[in-house]
Amino acid sequence: MAGTDPTPDLSQVVCPVPREQRPLEQYKELQASWFFVWPHNGTRGLATPLIRAWLIVLPLTMLVASGSVPLRHNLPRLVIAGAVAGLVLPLLLLVRQWLGWTNLQRRLMATAVEYEESGWYDGQVWEKPVAWRQQDLLVANHEVKPVLWRLQQAMAIIAALMLVGSSLCQAL
Repeated sequence: MAGTDPTPDLSQVVCPVPREQRPLEQYKELQASWFFVWPHNGTRGLATPLIRAWLIVLPLTMLVASGSVPLRHNLPRLVIAGAVAGLVLPLLLLVRQWLGWTNLQRRLMATAVEYEESGWYDGQVWEKPVAWRQQDLLVANHEVKPVLWRLQQAMAIIAALMLVGSSLCQAL
């Protein structure tokens, strides 16, 4: 038996899970998505669209903040209040991305795959073969975990900016 590979060929494993519901396929979908690929492209890939979203919503938040009589007569507070309120959209975008990537991480780390054959009422569970588990764990630890780390850092930065901005707004 010299020369035989003890690792089974993953393409030969019979899998009842529909292709689009497999964790690795979902990972490929997230990578191909224009929205979910932001944190996968590194810190710069994440920061650029978030800053753009903030800049797009900033005029609206400034307009809403200018509706307050006390803020209208205090320009620094008006600008800070509008800027802090504008951070809500990037934070919501980050939370949505974090939820999507966290769900994928959970499915990759699981020993079994939950799937639907034809609808919501026929949920099934399929135990992953060892080779699939190993591959899923590699992707989870080396591809998805850094993405989640970037998302957590970005959410912490935005939360800190919101706290500092709110404090400055109160101090002025």
